[in-house]
Amino acid sequence: FPFPYTPYLIQEQFMAALYSALEAGRVGIFESPTGTGKSLSLICGALSWLRDFEEKKRQEEARLLALENSRQEGEKRLPSPKPGHPDGKGTAEEPDWVTAFVQKKEERDMVNRLKEEQIRRKKQEDRLEKIRHNVQLKYAAKRKRSEEDETKRLLQLSKEVLSEGDGVDGLEQLDHNEEELILAEYESDEEKKVVSGSEEDDDDLEEEHVTKIYYCSRTHSQLSQFVREVQKSPFGKDTRLVSLGSRQNLCVNEEVRRLGALQLVNDRCMEMQKNKHEKKSDEENEGKKRRVSRTVCPFYSYEQMQFLRDEVLVEVKDIEQLVALGRETKACPYYGSRYAIPAAQLVVLPYQMLLHEPTRSAAGIKLKDQVVIIDEAHNLIDTITCIHSAEVSGSQLCCAHSQLLQYMERYRKRLKAKNLMYIKQILYLLEQFVAMLGGNVNQNPSCQAVFQTGTVLKSINDFLFQSQIDNINLFKVQRYCEKSLISRKLFGFVERYGGPATAVKTNKENQKLAGLQNFLLTLQQGSDKEGTLQSPPMVAGNDQLRTASPLMQIEGFLSALTNANQDGRVILNRQGTVGLSSLKFLLLNPAIHFAKVVEECRAVIIAGGTMQPVADFREQLLSCAGVDPARVMEFSCGHVIPPENILPIILCSGPSNQQLEFTYQTRDLPQMMDETGRILCNLCNVVPGGVVCFFPSYEYEKQVYAHWEKTGLLTRLATKKKIFQEPKKANQVEQVLVEYAKCIKRCSQEGGQMTGALLLSVVGGKMSEGINFSDDLGRCVIMVGMPYPNIKSPELQEKMTWLDRTMPRAAGQAPSRVLIENLCMKAVNQSIGRAIRHQKDFASILLLDHRYARPATFNKLPQWIRERTQVKPAFGSAFAELRK
Repeated sequence: FPFPYTPYLIQEQFMAALYSALEAGRVGIFESPTGTGKSLSLICGALSWLRDFEEKKRQEEARLLALENSRQEGEKRLPSPKPGHPDGKGTAEEPDWVTAFVQKKEERDMVNRLKEEQIRRKKQEDRLEKIRHNVQLKYAAKRKRSEEDETKRLLQLSKEVLSEGDGVDGLEQLDHNEEELILAEYESDEEKKVVSGSEEDDDDLEEEHVTKIYYCSRTHSQLSQFVREVQKSPFGKDTRLVSLGSRQNLCVNEEVRRLGALQLVNDRCMEMQKNKHEKKSDEENEGKKRRVSRTVCPFYSYEQMQFLRDEVLVEVKDIEQLVALGRETKACPYYGSRYAIPAAQLVVLPYQMLLHEPTRSAAGIKLKDQVVIIDEAHNLIDTITCIHSAEVSGSQLCCAHSQLLQYMERYRKRLKAKNLMYIKQILYLLEQFVAMLGGNVNQNPSCQAVFQTGTVLKSINDFLFQSQIDNINLFKVQRYCEKSLISRKLFGFVERYGGPATAVKTNKENQKLAGLQNFLLTLQQGSDKEGTLQSPPMVAGNDQLRTASPLMQIEGFLSALTNANQDGRVILNRQGTVGLSSLKFLLLNPAIHFAKVVEECRAVIIAGGTMQPVADFREQLLSCAGVDPARVMEFSCGHVIPPENILPIILCSGPSNQQLEFTYQTRDLPQMMDETGRILCNLCNVVPGGVVCFFPSYEYEKQVYAHWEKTGLLTRLATKKKIFQEPKKANQVEQVLVEYAKCIKRCSQEGGQMTGALLLSVVGGKMSEGINFSDDLGRCVIMVGMPYPNIKSPELQEKMTWLDRTMPRAAGQAPSRVLIENLCMKAVNQSIGRAIRHQKDFASILLLDHRYARPATFNKLPQWIRERTQVKPAFGSAFAELRK
């Protein structure tokens, strides 16, 4: 394998295993600890396989073409057989000449296809090569762009001059912005298919997809990091790579970017495109003189996006470079990058885009016979569950109902029958949903008390039946919302008439609207029964109304209700008021959404730093998705650090011989919190640099901190280490980490009594994932107790019940028990893996709870930690090891 430096032995093993998994079309679960160069191994292993695969394909093509040429030469010399001539074969079979003819035709078709493909490939390679070496082309394109901009500007000016001369009767005509709010005539799916056969024609023109690798990870920063690794690798110069992202990350139209919320950005963009297509058809029917000029996006230019596509394929670029290129070329990076997918060899994209089928097909991603690599996959099951779950609050439901009702009242005369029918259906759905929460849509949700509070779980069918909406075709309603862009129109309408700052014009129609509009204000600000405005109890909700239309959230919930009955549950969460109550859809079976990926792909690789326990992936994801166990392979490698660089200890009791067992019953005891404090004091006396201590929850960390403050232990700790606490707010994490690192650096330089810092963190919090505590930042990582999930949560209980009903018992254990244990150990492995980040790093890891020594739990630690772990019944011997 080509590699930028001499690879570690485990990297060679990783690449060889990856290569054979791709070659054999397997589903691989790959574990390689962070700090072992996993990204580079994935890049060099997978791209080596792709290079060899393409080479084999070319050789096979050349062989077939050569064969065809020699056959054609031979046929010129031989006389052709007489048709219908019996050949001594049984009459039941087809005559030989028929079989031969069919075979030859198939071969000829294949050869013709190969020839066309070769020509197309050659054209593309020539074009990209030209761009690579010809600066003139770039300048020509730039000049053409500035000329076009100037022409557009002049045209716009002349239109404005002309329109000033027109005396348009203002009262008759809705103004230009309002015209955009009217829903276009809606045709149902059946009618549409009869009318236009043009969509199928478009597919024929689509560029063929070459064999490629789809690489996905969780965050945009992880993807950018991966792209930078590709740039540095031996494949960086000649790999056609494209980075995909959401419109939020890739849009370069400032007017649209300013909308902020993802759903609003999506809808505005879609609407601008629709306007562009309508504009074309209007120009063709110039007989009707239109008074409205609808906004179109200046960056959505086919020619410029083609230019951007070629630029992307010529040189590897990450998201930031792609956006900069889009601004410079005045081309949309979001669509331009999509044009590059068919010809790309490596497509880098976020999880959601690949795992959510509607998003996948909208992006033009085709998985048939392709390779998918899912990195940072330790949370894959949770990610799929989250992507396909949805929640809406009572205040959102009431607000959407109020907005939609006003919209219908205002434009009733302008809306076609089909639009009105669907709007009435949506209004009915919203009414019934609020009724299920024990409320009424016509009253202020924040003033309606809910009498039967608590959480109720229902199957999808029960929920549809009890809310009396089982007679409505939700698939059609969902399609209507998608095609008509109703939530976007509604947002524009509310922006115009809903806000307290907006002055409403007083013509007759608007007077009718005033009563309803006041009602919307009371929804936003809260009111008593007489309708007088009070101090606003819904300020947070008010902000939300500004950033996104509630109907957008509700569309996601409607879509979730179209899942199969056995695969999900609806949770009715009734709190003090209707406004605070909510409806949530919970997906129980993530495998149904993963099955399509595994079926279509040639090979799927699920990779991560800590994949233990692997049983979850095998059982909950792969076997439920119908993957043959023989197709699944596992690869796990050790770490690159020498054995003496890590000291994992399971500690069973503390300095005063108090047994360590942090169960819900015992962890709140003062003696347990005191013992934890003593352990930390002893450790801080001998461990240099940074100590990171993980607690099972924010509440417990707060409780222990308060107890230590009271007993004076905190003051003792603070003499050796400065104490930092993990903040609850994400935007404060960076600042805390910077201060923590500065303090450690200062202490190491100055010497003196204080030796570094102690960071109190939370499992599953902001510090337990994606943060590096390398070198002095984490010389010791401590895990207080076992971070079992909250077993009382209705979602978890439902998941456990579902598992016990659908999964086989493993080694005599109920699947729900295994799930709880696995969730706990996944969180532990993720947190303790933060300490060792490269070959020369060293750290000690302390697990404070005797239950870690149980074989079933012990075996779920990552192999490289497990084989070096010592179980210490007493504190004395553990402390002696640590001092060494």
